[in-house]
Amino acid sequence: MKKLPLYFFLVLAAGIAASCSSERNTWTSKAYHNTTAHFNGYYYANEEIRKIEATIRKSQVDDYNRILRLFPTFDSTLAKGYDKEVQEAVKMASLAIQRHPNSKWVDDAYILVGKARLYSLDWGNAVQTFKHVNTKSKNKDAKHLAIVNLIRTYIEHKELNNAQAAIDYLQKQELNRSNRKKFHLEKAYFYQLQNDYDNMVRNLTSADPLLKKSDRRGRIYFIIGQVYQELGFEAEAYNYYKKCISTNPEYEVDFYARLYMAQVTEISRSRDINAARKSFRKLLKDSKNREFHDKIYYEMGIFELKQKNIPEAIENFNLSVRRGNNKRIDGEAYLRLGEIYYDTLRNYELSQAYYDSAITSLPTDYEGYQAIKTRSEILNEFVKHLKTIKWQDSLLELSSLDSAGLRARIDTVLTARKKAEDRKAAKKKKSSNRVEIASNDNNNVFSNDNDSGENTAWYFGNPSAMAIGQNEFVRIWGSIRLEDNWRRSQRSTAGRQTADTATDSAAVAKDTGNATPDAKVDPVDVEYNRLNKEIPRTPEAVKDALAKIEEAYFKLGDIYYFKLQENENAAETYTTLLRRFPETAHEPEVLYTLYLIYKDSDPGKAETYASLLKSKHPNSTFAKILINPAYLKESSLAVEKQKELYKVAYEGFQAKDYAAARQTISEARALGETSFTASLDLLSVLITGENENISKYQYELDQFIKQHEGHELSAYAQKLLNASRQFQQTEEKRKGIQYILSLDETHYFVLVYKRSERMDGVASAALETFNRENYRDLNLKTSNLVLNDEYTLTFVADLPGNSTAVAYYKTFIEKLPSITALRNHKFNNFVITKDNFDIFYRTKGLDEYIHFFEKNYPAENQ
Repeated sequence: MKKLPLYFFLVLAAGIAASCSSERNTWTSKAYHNTTAHFNGYYYANEEIRKIEATIRKSQVDDYNRILRLFPTFDSTLAKGYDKEVQEAVKMASLAIQRHPNSKWVDDAYILVGKARLYSLDWGNAVQTFKHVNTKSKNKDAKHLAIVNLIRTYIEHKELNNAQAAIDYLQKQELNRSNRKKFHLEKAYFYQLQNDYDNMVRNLTSADPLLKKSDRRGRIYFIIGQVYQELGFEAEAYNYYKKCISTNPEYEVDFYARLYMAQVTEISRSRDINAARKSFRKLLKDSKNREFHDKIYYEMGIFELKQKNIPEAIENFNLSVRRGNNKRIDGEAYLRLGEIYYDTLRNYELSQAYYDSAITSLPTDYEGYQAIKTRSEILNEFVKHLKTIKWQDSLLELSSLDSAGLRARIDTVLTARKKAEDRKAAKKKKSSNRVEIASNDNNNVFSNDNDSGENTAWYFGNPSAMAIGQNEFVRIWGSIRLEDNWRRSQRSTAGRQTADTATDSAAVAKDTGNATPDAKVDPVDVEYNRLNKEIPRTPEAVKDALAKIEEAYFKLGDIYYFKLQENENAAETYTTLLRRFPETAHEPEVLYTLYLIYKDSDPGKAETYASLLKSKHPNSTFAKILINPAYLKESSLAVEKQKELYKVAYEGFQAKDYAAARQTISEARALGETSFTASLDLLSVLITGENENISKYQYELDQFIKQHEGHELSAYAQKLLNASRQFQQTEEKRKGIQYILSLDETHYFVLVYKRSERMDGVASAALETFNRENYRDLNLKTSNLVLNDEYTLTFVADLPGNSTAVAYYKTFIEKLPSITALRNHKFNNFVITKDNFDIFYRTKGLDEYIHFFEKNYPAENQ
């Protein structure tokens, strides 16, 4: 009996050993292989994958000024750092596959291998691995999970067409809860990278009820809030920010959620406005938010801007700049200030200073950076000409003074300025860590505005103020080399600095009348010596100064008219030019431009300028254009100028700076109709093709062909149109026409009829009469549109909501027998949402939509 346990153990061991064979299919064999594969190879491979994912997640730097990325980007440099974990994951997962080929964990192990390849940026092998699981696996959940990961691989490798095909396939499958969640998140990420925020948020909200704590729900809720805020649904954004906070996310997410909650609070009463401001103040008082003060003030500025409180918005944006060190937030605050002074206050000088600061602070990949840069360059040119006028006028005024009078004027101005600075210093004992940008009305001390001592010109735009400050600095500190840590008492370069200081001191002494750095420098002498060199004292110098002013006025007028679209200021500038310089060579062009400015707004004044142009400069190009508008077609001068502008516009088009390209095309078109106009028009259409939807691009091509019938470019435009339509049809056939089932939005009522019916005007008139008689309060608009070569449609726009649209349709059907104008015509009629109308017009899918309409709208109303 003592040998029985040993015998039993040997028999059991033999049974287990026999079950270890990968060929056996007994329950003991299955249990053994499933357990071993799971808790050995698969488990350890999964642990390595988790480490890799944690590393990638930690490397992600979130930019809360933009909608956060749903998933981190992959980086080849970072991938090298976790290559060891990738190899270990592949090794352990491969062991589970090779040693336990019949276990239920084989598919999962293959998926881990695919993810390891994905994270190591081995795109080809990752794709093949996921495809292998989808093809060979008998487990539908594993197949679905493999396709979800395949979608991610395609997205990261920028194969968006393949990603879309995989998405289209998986949408038709029945997924389990886990795969459905992952699929929605991957789709949301797919749409985010294409800036399709509508579809992005739809998928994120679909994933919401499936999320677990490990999915970092708070971050996802925050992203949903950001997207809703971007789309203008502030109530929904508020709810998701609140939901984010309830999950106790990491502190930074929590802070920004609270900040943006205050931004999207529904404002309906003054009490609500005060509550929102109180929320901002509460965030400022929290000591944990000290490093976020710049962002809080920035959002306060945005909030006040929405309330049309311009002074408060300006104050908060300036506080944002002064209270932080985040260069990007500084740039955005500068940009908002620039926009306020440009669009609202029309103070282009201050706007220029802020735009200039914005350009230096914002990263080059900032959204709309090229447009911001273009406007900044326009403003830089504007301010340059404005400063030229003011500075040269100041110098001409001073040229009438003798030396004693000039010194007396300098002394008066500097004394007044010193008093103003003392008063300002008394009010503001604590200086800020940023230089505030203020109006730089003058770049010298001589202006009537300055005589009162109340003008606060921007310091670094004022040479005289800088000179005084420099001399005061030298008096106190000596001539210090421009370097870091200049205030330190002990520096390694002390010996060399002493020598440099002696040399620089000699230079300063020479420039200031042989005074040493320790001697008190008279600021009047400094300013006098500087100004005296620039004041025009000879007839030639005066003539040169006047020429600079004349040219600056002309350039300034052009910028007002062509680039800033400020007709009133342009007219004032041009008339000032003509008044001050009656013999200017620019007179013909200025008179013609003034004629164009007043042509529509004041025909009488326009005719006055036209008469002056024809009488004073009858042989000028501009007079000929005025007499014969077709003159430019034969004018090689205008054509050559347009060709030069076309070259500039085309370079902007190639650089994807579409705003600047369009602006240049507008300048070229302003020269009038020429033989080169068709080239400008076609380039404009190509720009539309790059940054607008395909339907608008095709429409503009069609209009171009009609407008320039017979022109050599029409054939090329037709080729472009045919290619675009072919591409569109191919895409639609590949995807299939899919109308959107969401019907609770604005509708159109549509009549579709064959062009042979010739009922465009009849249909429009009949519908307008019907609207007046039955829906006068809705102020509905009726329009005609060509659908294709066979059909035309007439539609009534902006029926508010599904119920109104269905009621309109039902009323039309009931009244149709009494509408005699339509009685003898054949047509289809239906209601359709705006989104579905876009699909319908793009695909020309009339039969498909009629089927959709009959299926999804109440039968009794059809």
